[in-house]
Amino acid sequence: MERFSAFVTNHRGPIVGVALVLALLSGIAALFVPINYDLTSYLPESAESTRALEEMDAEFDAAVPNARVMVSGVDVEQALAYKQQLADAPGIEGVLWLDDVVDLGTPLEMLDPDAVGQYYRDGHALFDVTVAAGQETEALQVIYDIVGEDGSATGQAVNTAESKAMAGGEVANAFAILVPLILLILVLSTTSWIEPVFFLLAIGVSVLLNMGTNIFLGEVSYIAFTIAPILQLAVSLDYAIFLLHAFQRAREEEPDAVRAMRTAMKQSFSAIAASAATTLFGFAALGFMQFRIGADLGLTLCKGIAFSFLCVVVFLPAFTLVAYKLIDKTKHRRFLPAFKGVGKVLAPLRIPVFALVLLLVVPCFLAQANTSFTYGMGSTEGSQTRVARDTEAINEAFGQSTPAVVLVPRGDIGRELELAERLEQIPHVTSVLSYPTAVGAAIPTGFLDPAVTEQFYSEHDARIVVYADTESEGTAAFAVVEQVRAAVHDLYGDAGLVTGMAASLYDMKGVVTEDNQVTNLIAIAAILLVLVLTFKSATLPVILIATIESAIFLNLAVPYFTGDSLNYLGFLVINTVQLGATVDYAILFTDTYRKHRRSMPPRQALARTLGTSFQSILVSASILTLAGLVLWLTSTNNIVSLLGLLLARGTLLSFFLVVTFLPAALLIFDKLIAKTTWHAGFFRGGGQLETEKEADA
Repeated sequence: MERFSAFVTNHRGPIVGVALVLALLSGIAALFVPINYDLTSYLPESAESTRALEEMDAEFDAAVPNARVMVSGVDVEQALAYKQQLADAPGIEGVLWLDDVVDLGTPLEMLDPDAVGQYYRDGHALFDVTVAAGQETEALQVIYDIVGEDGSATGQAVNTAESKAMAGGEVANAFAILVPLILLILVLSTTSWIEPVFFLLAIGVSVLLNMGTNIFLGEVSYIAFTIAPILQLAVSLDYAIFLLHAFQRAREEEPDAVRAMRTAMKQSFSAIAASAATTLFGFAALGFMQFRIGADLGLTLCKGIAFSFLCVVVFLPAFTLVAYKLIDKTKHRRFLPAFKGVGKVLAPLRIPVFALVLLLVVPCFLAQANTSFTYGMGSTEGSQTRVARDTEAINEAFGQSTPAVVLVPRGDIGRELELAERLEQIPHVTSVLSYPTAVGAAIPTGFLDPAVTEQFYSEHDARIVVYADTESEGTAAFAVVEQVRAAVHDLYGDAGLVTGMAASLYDMKGVVTEDNQVTNLIAIAAILLVLVLTFKSATLPVILIATIESAIFLNLAVPYFTGDSLNYLGFLVINTVQLGATVDYAILFTDTYRKHRRSMPPRQALARTLGTSFQSILVSASILTLAGLVLWLTSTNNIVSLLGLLLARGTLLSFFLVVTFLPAALLIFDKLIAKTTWHAGFFRGGGQLETEKEADA
């Protein structure tokens, strides 16, 4: 460490220059990182819906419809004109309407009313539109231009276009709100006007490096793009605070700034490394998910923590030595109280909170596992966006319609007809579009325009589209998927495949449910190992993990008791993120307590610990809570917004349990801790302080 600190302090100018140039280049590179908005693309390749999509992409030129477009107050001729305009628009691969399923030469009154009503009713015409992947934003704008303000559009492609339009702006808005709030907290908790800028600069450089180097990953998910920079900023600010506070303490004894910084680097390195390691291992557990968005988010967050660590131990010392005189010139009085007497205030709460948590933890554990879960982007109900209004208008006029695509081997049209008839009998299925039902099993494909047959047949496969009047997820939707797959597999075995949004979300449900147990165990085991190495104790790591896990159970049980649904991805991610991000509070508290416990009895050691560490924990928890609240309030993406709310509430619960439940556990198990901790050196009596009030003093 001596040589490393000497290298950094001796080469501070070049280090600062190189870091700032790399940050600038990374900021530019971040603008060109492709963002993936399709969660279903992260399903494992073994999932049936994934295999079906790959098969369909290989066999068919035209994809399945991914948008519904409605125009109102039109007759059939006008609707056909709108259809032609949509079909000719850039970014649109196909448009399906009434004329594709019935002969419009026959009067509408003589046609099947169910077939007509699916596409045309009461002057409303509904088109099933296929938007090309990657062109959703441009295509949606053209659709709006064609249908006007009175027209409506909804569907997966429309949601993707909306997310793309808002992605960059929402991240910028989140930072615009969060950074001033963090600055305010840091100004209140430090004694220099400029010191908080140093903190943010060091972490800001690391955030830019992280976002820019995502370009080497090929692409990142919308979830990682939105969440990672905010979480990285909030979680790793502590590292910068540790270093600069150690620098200030060192300067009180060493007037030479360079030597003081070397001392500070040596004194704070282990604390920074331990804090980074626990957070890193918590995030790394996401990489073991079968649902590959876990690896995407986990890698981005881990990379961010690594860059934050490097910037704090390399860039920040160098930059501080270049500009430390600014800190001296901008000193101000401490605005926050010292909180030395907080131990006396919290002491009466310890045992009651400990008992209450023991009573609640099992019911909350069971409740959080039995919450009503969602797996997609969630409902737009209550939103004021045009997409939400359009979705409501289309559903009011035509009802829900969720398509599923069935792929079966081509060659047996009789079996295709039998399958179509069985599918039509499934509850909630409104129509089945296949060659034998739309064209006729008796009509040879050679008699028709290839443009018609290509909708149904490729060289090897037959494609059948099943429409159901359900949401894309939920009990009814998943029941339809199960029954469709049962019918397909009964007639075609494993050669038959089913995909579509509902099928993909059904597969996602199966995958992430398994992922939850794996990621939790890995995160707990990895962090437990770090804690064992840090404290060299058999009991302290268990107590610390139990404290944070209790906060997690309480956090995730809230939706169950309030009757709200919870997105399973948010549930899965917050398990590891809350553990990895807030266990640092417990580490800081316990490490400080252990030092005081060597010179005083447990009650007095707890009082002294709360007096010296409460502010640090409060500041850190406040920043992370604000980060969660900002994500919750600024994001229009339901998953990101939910993660923000869970993070804010979870951080507050972790903070509260660390300053109440954890002290009670340390007090109750004091003798056991002393016996199971290597070289604990706990104070055993003789000249001890008599009261907690004395310890506060």
